[in-house]
Amino acid sequence: MRAIILEGFGGVENLVISEQPIPSLNDNEVLVQVRAIGINPVDIKTRKGKSLADSLKKFNPVILGWDISGIVIETGKNVTSFRYGDEVFGMVNFPGHGKAYAEFVAAPEQHIALKPSEITFEEAAGASLAALTAWQILKEKVKLKPADKVLIHGAAGGVGHFAVQMAKYLGADVAGTASAANHEFVLSLGVSKHIDYEDVPFEAVVRDIDFVLDTIGGSYIDRSLKVLRKGGTIVCIPSGATEGLEEKAASAGMTGSKFMVQSDGHNMREIAGLLGNGALRSHVSAIFPFEKVQEAHLQIETGKTRGKIVLSI
Repeated sequence: MRAIILEGFGGVENLVISEQPIPSLNDNEVLVQVRAIGINPVDIKTRKGKSLADSLKKFNPVILGWDISGIVIETGKNVTSFRYGDEVFGMVNFPGHGKAYAEFVAAPEQHIALKPSEITFEEAAGASLAALTAWQILKEKVKLKPADKVLIHGAAGGVGHFAVQMAKYLGADVAGTASAANHEFVLSLGVSKHIDYEDVPFEAVVRDIDFVLDTIGGSYIDRSLKVLRKGGTIVCIPSGATEGLEEKAASAGMTGSKFMVQSDGHNMREIAGLLGNGALRSHVSAIFPFEKVQEAHLQIETGKTRGKIVLSI
Protein backbone atom coordinates (compact mmCIF):
# COMPACT_ATOMS: atom_id res chain seq x y z
CA MET A 1 0.00 0.00 0.00
CA ARG A 2 0.98 3.64 -0.31
CA ALA A 3 1.65 5.48 2.92
CA ILE A 4 3.03 8.92 3.68
CA ILE A 5 5.99 8.43 5.98
CA LEU A 6 7.89 11.07 7.91
CA GLU A 7 11.59 10.94 7.06
CA GLY A 8 12.69 12.89 10.13
CA PHE A 9 10.98 15.67 12.03
CA GLY A 10 11.08 19.03 10.28
CA GLY A 11 9.68 20.61 7.13
CA VAL A 12 7.00 19.39 4.75
CA GLU A 13 9.67 17.99 2.43
CA ASN A 14 10.08 15.19 4.99
CA LEU A 15 6.60 13.86 4.15
CA VAL A 16 7.29 11.21 1.51
CA ILE A 17 5.05 8.65 -0.19
CA SER A 18 6.40 5.14 0.34
CA GLU A 19 5.29 1.55 -0.30
CA GLN A 20 4.52 -0.13 3.02
CA PRO A 21 2.97 -3.48 3.98
CA ILE A 22 -0.78 -3.54 4.61
CA PRO A 23 -1.26 -3.64 8.40
CA SER A 24 -2.04 -6.96 10.07
CA LEU A 25 -4.97 -6.99 12.46
CA ASN A 26 -5.26 -7.61 16.17
CA ASP A 27 -8.36 -9.48 17.27
CA ASN A 28 -10.25 -6.28 18.17
CA GLU A 29 -9.33 -4.30 15.05
CA VAL A 30 -10.83 -3.74 11.63
CA LEU A 31 -8.95 -3.04 8.43
CA VAL A 32 -10.21 0.14 6.81
CA GLN A 33 -9.64 0.98 3.16
CA VAL A 34 -9.22 4.70 3.62
CA ARG A 35 -11.17 7.12 1.48
CA ALA A 36 -10.35 10.39 3.28
CA ILE A 37 -7.94 11.61 5.95
CA GLY A 38 -8.41 14.62 8.23
CA ILE A 39 -5.43 16.95 8.73
CA ASN A 40 -5.11 18.69 12.10
CA PRO A 41 -2.78 21.25 13.70
CA VAL A 42 -1.37 18.47 15.91
CA ASP A 43 -0.16 16.78 12.72
CA ILE A 44 1.83 19.86 11.82
CA LYS A 45 3.26 20.36 15.32
CA THR A 46 4.28 16.71 15.51
CA ARG A 47 5.84 16.80 12.07
CA LYS A 48 7.96 19.74 13.23
CA GLY A 49 9.22 17.77 16.25
CA LYS A 50 6.82 19.13 18.86
CA SER A 51 3.57 17.88 20.40
CA LEU A 52 3.54 14.05 20.11
CA ALA A 53 6.94 13.76 18.41
CA ASP A 54 8.72 12.37 21.47
CA SER A 55 6.30 9.47 21.76
CA LEU A 56 6.48 8.66 18.04
CA LYS A 57 10.20 8.88 17.38
CA LYS A 58 10.71 5.27 18.52
CA PHE A 59 8.71 4.01 15.52
CA ASN A 60 10.17 3.27 12.09
CA PRO A 61 8.57 4.40 9.92
CA VAL A 62 6.56 7.19 11.51
CA ILE A 63 3.19 7.58 9.80
CA LEU A 64 1.34 10.67 10.95
CA GLY A 65 -2.40 11.23 11.20
CA TRP A 66 -5.32 10.02 13.27
CA ASP A 67 -8.53 10.94 11.43
CA ILE A 68 -9.91 8.55 8.84
CA SER A 69 -13.03 7.56 6.99
CA GLY A 70 -13.37 4.59 4.72
CA ILE A 71 -14.73 1.08 4.19
CA VAL A 72 -14.21 -1.98 6.38
CA ILE A 73 -12.62 -4.76 4.31
CA GLU A 74 -11.57 -7.16 7.09
CA THR A 75 -12.41 -7.71 10.76
CA GLY A 76 -10.51 -9.26 13.65
CA LYS A 77 -12.01 -12.40 15.18
CA ASN A 78 -13.36 -10.58 18.27
CA VAL A 79 -14.99 -7.69 16.41
CA THR A 80 -18.78 -7.60 16.78
CA SER A 81 -19.79 -4.02 15.87
CA PHE A 82 -18.63 -3.92 12.24
CA ARG A 83 -18.66 -6.14 9.19
CA TYR A 84 -17.23 -6.18 5.68
CA GLY A 85 -18.44 -3.23 3.61
CA ASP A 86 -19.39 -0.92 6.49
CA GLU A 87 -18.58 2.75 5.96
CA VAL A 88 -16.85 4.03 9.10
CA PHE A 89 -14.99 7.03 10.49
CA GLY A 90 -13.11 8.02 13.60
CA MET A 91 -9.97 9.14 15.34
CA VAL A 92 -7.63 6.16 15.64
CA ASN A 93 -5.20 5.51 18.52
CA PHE A 94 -4.90 9.11 19.68
CA PRO A 95 -2.58 10.11 21.30
CA GLY A 96 -0.61 7.09 20.09
CA HIS A 97 0.59 6.08 16.63
CA GLY A 98 -2.50 6.45 14.44
CA LYS A 99 -0.83 5.73 11.08
CA ALA A 100 -3.70 7.43 9.27
CA TYR A 101 -1.73 8.76 6.29
CA ALA A 102 -2.10 5.49 4.42
CA GLU A 103 -4.35 3.61 2.01
CA PHE A 104 -5.19 1.03 4.69
CA VAL A 105 -5.43 1.52 8.46
CA ALA A 106 -5.89 -0.99 11.28
CA ALA A 107 -8.46 0.67 13.56
CA PRO A 108 -9.52 -0.56 17.00
CA GLU A 109 -13.23 -1.39 17.02
CA GLN A 110 -13.74 0.87 20.05
CA HIS A 111 -12.31 3.96 18.28
CA ILE A 112 -14.63 4.23 15.28
CA ALA A 113 -18.31 4.54 14.36
CA LEU A 114 -20.52 3.94 11.37
CA LYS A 115 -20.43 6.88 8.96
CA PRO A 116 -23.83 8.51 8.49
CA SER A 117 -25.04 8.01 4.93
CA GLU A 118 -26.02 11.69 4.84
CA ILE A 119 -22.39 12.91 4.77
CA THR A 120 -19.40 12.34 2.49
CA PHE A 121 -16.22 10.50 3.39
CA GLU A 122 -14.44 13.86 3.37
CA GLU A 123 -16.92 15.43 5.79
CA ALA A 124 -16.65 12.39 8.05
CA ALA A 125 -12.85 12.46 8.13
CA GLY A 126 -13.04 16.14 9.04
CA ALA A 127 -15.41 15.40 11.92
CA SER A 128 -13.13 13.24 14.02
CA LEU A 129 -10.38 14.76 16.20
CA ALA A 130 -11.75 18.30 16.06
CA ALA A 131 -15.35 17.27 16.67
CA LEU A 132 -14.35 14.84 19.42
CA THR A 133 -12.32 17.57 21.13
CA ALA A 134 -15.26 19.95 21.18
CA TRP A 135 -17.76 17.27 22.28
CA GLN A 136 -15.60 15.84 25.06
CA ILE A 137 -14.93 19.32 26.45
CA LEU A 138 -18.47 20.68 26.26
CA LYS A 139 -20.51 17.61 27.15
CA GLU A 140 -18.21 15.62 29.43
CA LYS A 141 -15.59 17.89 30.96
CA VAL A 142 -17.54 21.13 31.42
CA LYS A 143 -21.04 19.59 31.28
CA LEU A 144 -22.46 22.65 29.55
CA LYS A 145 -25.93 23.64 30.70
CA PRO A 146 -28.77 25.31 28.79
CA ALA A 147 -28.51 29.12 28.88
CA ASP A 148 -24.81 29.08 29.81
CA LYS A 149 -22.95 32.01 28.29
CA VAL A 150 -20.08 30.70 26.19
CA LEU A 151 -17.18 32.38 24.40
CA ILE A 152 -15.32 30.37 21.75
CA HIS A 153 -12.03 31.67 20.39
CA GLY A 154 -11.23 30.70 16.83
CA ALA A 155 -14.90 30.05 16.14
CA ALA A 156 -14.33 29.48 12.41
CA GLY A 157 -11.54 26.95 12.84
CA GLY A 158 -11.54 23.17 13.08
CA VAL A 159 -12.44 22.71 16.74
CA GLY A 160 -14.14 26.09 16.94
CA HIS A 161 -16.72 25.57 14.22
CA PHE A 162 -17.80 22.28 15.79
CA ALA A 163 -17.82 23.78 19.29
CA VAL A 164 -20.13 26.62 18.25
CA GLN A 165 -22.66 24.20 16.80
CA MET A 166 -22.45 21.81 19.74
CA ALA A 167 -22.77 24.56 22.34
CA LYS A 168 -25.81 25.90 20.51
CA TYR A 169 -27.26 22.36 20.34
CA LEU A 170 -26.78 22.03 24.11
CA GLY A 171 -28.72 25.24 24.65
CA ALA A 172 -25.94 27.73 25.33
CA ASP A 173 -25.75 31.38 24.28
CA VAL A 174 -22.62 31.49 22.13
CA ALA A 175 -20.25 34.32 21.26
CA GLY A 176 -17.25 33.67 19.04
CA THR A 177 -14.10 35.42 17.90
CA ALA A 178 -13.19 35.21 14.22
CA SER A 179 -11.98 37.48 11.45
CA ALA A 180 -14.31 39.77 9.53
CA ALA A 181 -14.01 37.43 6.53
CA ASN A 182 -15.69 34.72 8.60
CA HIS A 183 -18.58 36.88 9.84
CA GLU A 184 -21.33 35.20 7.83
CA PHE A 185 -19.84 31.76 8.36
CA VAL A 186 -19.82 31.91 12.17
CA LEU A 187 -23.31 33.42 12.19
CA SER A 188 -24.47 30.46 10.11
CA LEU A 189 -23.01 28.14 12.75
CA GLY A 190 -25.15 29.67 15.47
CA VAL A 191 -23.22 32.38 17.31
CA SER A 192 -25.40 35.12 18.74
CA LYS A 193 -22.44 37.53 18.74
CA HIS A 194 -19.51 37.55 16.34
CA ILE A 195 -16.45 39.45 17.56
CA ASP A 196 -13.98 40.53 14.90
CA TYR A 197 -10.70 40.16 16.82
CA GLU A 198 -8.96 42.46 14.35
CA ASP A 199 -11.44 45.26 15.00
CA VAL A 200 -12.25 45.24 18.70
CA PRO A 201 -10.83 43.53 21.82
CA PHE A 202 -13.28 40.81 22.84
CA GLU A 203 -12.97 41.82 26.50
CA ALA A 204 -14.55 45.16 25.56
CA VAL A 205 -17.79 43.61 24.32
CA VAL A 206 -18.51 40.52 26.45
CA ARG A 207 -18.61 39.87 30.20
CA ASP A 208 -20.00 37.46 32.81
CA ILE A 209 -19.15 34.48 30.62
CA ASP A 210 -19.70 31.04 32.17
CA PHE A 211 -17.28 29.17 29.95
CA VAL A 212 -14.45 30.07 27.56
CA LEU A 213 -13.05 27.58 25.06
CA ASP A 214 -9.65 28.91 24.08
CA THR A 215 -8.16 27.41 20.92
CA ILE A 216 -5.40 30.04 20.73
CA GLY A 217 -3.63 30.34 24.11
CA GLY A 218 -0.91 32.82 24.98
CA SER A 219 -2.27 36.29 25.82
CA TYR A 220 -5.81 35.06 25.20
CA ILE A 221 -5.70 33.29 28.57
CA ASP A 222 -5.19 36.45 30.63
CA ARG A 223 -7.67 38.39 28.53
CA SER A 224 -10.28 35.62 28.78
CA LEU A 225 -10.07 35.58 32.57
CA LYS A 226 -11.24 39.21 32.50
CA VAL A 227 -14.55 38.25 30.91
CA LEU A 228 -15.30 35.14 32.97
CA ARG A 229 -17.72 35.38 35.88
CA LYS A 230 -16.50 34.34 39.32
CA GLY A 231 -16.60 30.57 39.39
CA GLY A 232 -16.45 30.38 35.60
CA THR A 233 -14.33 27.94 33.61
CA ILE A 234 -11.75 28.24 30.86
CA VAL A 235 -10.40 25.27 28.93
CA CYS A 236 -7.42 25.73 26.64
CA ILE A 237 -6.40 23.23 23.97
CA PRO A 238 -3.22 24.55 22.26
CA SER A 239 -0.09 22.67 23.26
CA GLY A 240 2.79 24.79 24.51
CA ALA A 241 0.74 27.97 24.95
CA THR A 242 -0.90 27.40 28.33
CA GLU A 243 1.79 28.33 30.84
CA GLY A 244 0.33 29.11 34.26
CA LEU A 245 -3.27 28.58 33.16
CA GLU A 246 -4.47 26.69 36.24
CA GLU A 247 -2.76 29.00 38.72
CA LYS A 248 -3.94 32.20 37.05
CA ALA A 249 -7.53 30.98 36.94
CA ALA A 250 -7.50 29.78 40.55
CA SER A 251 -6.15 33.10 41.83
CA ALA A 252 -9.05 34.85 40.10
CA GLY A 253 -11.64 32.51 41.63
CA MET A 254 -12.13 30.53 38.44
CA THR A 255 -11.26 27.11 37.05
CA GLY A 256 -8.73 26.70 34.27
CA SER A 257 -7.42 23.56 32.64
CA LYS A 258 -5.77 22.14 29.55
CA PHE A 259 -7.34 19.36 27.56
CA MET A 260 -6.23 16.55 25.28
CA VAL A 261 -8.80 14.52 23.38
CA GLN A 262 -8.88 10.71 23.60
CA SER A 263 -10.09 8.18 21.03
CA ASP A 264 -13.61 7.07 21.98
CA GLY A 265 -16.04 5.15 19.81
CA HIS A 266 -19.01 5.96 22.07
CA ASN A 267 -18.43 9.67 21.55
CA MET A 268 -17.94 9.05 17.82
CA ARG A 269 -21.37 7.41 17.68
CA GLU A 270 -22.90 10.42 19.42
CA ILE A 271 -21.23 12.72 16.88
CA ALA A 272 -22.40 10.47 14.06
CA GLY A 273 -25.96 10.92 15.29
CA LEU A 274 -25.63 14.70 15.25
CA LEU A 275 -24.14 14.64 11.76
CA GLY A 276 -26.83 12.30 10.53
CA ASN A 277 -29.77 14.34 11.81
CA GLY A 278 -28.33 17.67 10.65
CA ALA A 279 -27.70 19.13 14.11
CA LEU A 280 -23.99 19.25 13.23
CA ARG A 281 -22.25 19.91 9.94
CA SER A 282 -18.64 19.32 9.06
CA HIS A 283 -17.28 22.20 7.00
CA VAL A 284 -14.45 21.10 4.71
CA SER A 285 -12.88 24.16 3.13
CA ALA A 286 -10.37 22.31 0.94
CA ILE A 287 -9.81 18.75 -0.26
CA PHE A 288 -6.30 17.83 -1.36
CA PRO A 289 -5.36 14.62 -3.19
CA PHE A 290 -3.28 12.16 -1.18
CA GLU A 291 -0.17 13.14 -3.14
CA LYS A 292 -0.54 16.80 -2.10
CA VAL A 293 -0.09 16.26 1.64
CA GLN A 294 2.71 18.82 1.76
CA GLU A 295 0.39 21.51 0.40
CA ALA A 296 -2.28 20.49 2.92
CA HIS A 297 0.19 20.93 5.78
CA LEU A 298 1.23 24.34 4.48
CA GLN A 299 -2.42 25.43 4.36
CA ILE A 300 -2.94 24.45 8.01
CA GLU A 301 0.24 26.34 8.91
CA THR A 302 -1.29 29.61 7.72
CA GLY A 303 -3.55 29.56 10.80
CA LYS A 304 -6.36 30.87 8.59
CA THR A 305 -8.18 27.67 7.73
CA ARG A 306 -11.96 27.80 7.82
CA GLY A 307 -13.27 24.51 9.17
CA LYS A 308 -11.28 21.50 8.07
CA ILE A 309 -8.66 20.39 5.53
CA VAL A 310 -8.90 16.83 4.20
CA LEU A 311 -6.89 14.46 2.00
CA SER A 312 -8.85 12.30 -0.42
CA ILE A 313 -7.74 8.90 -1.71
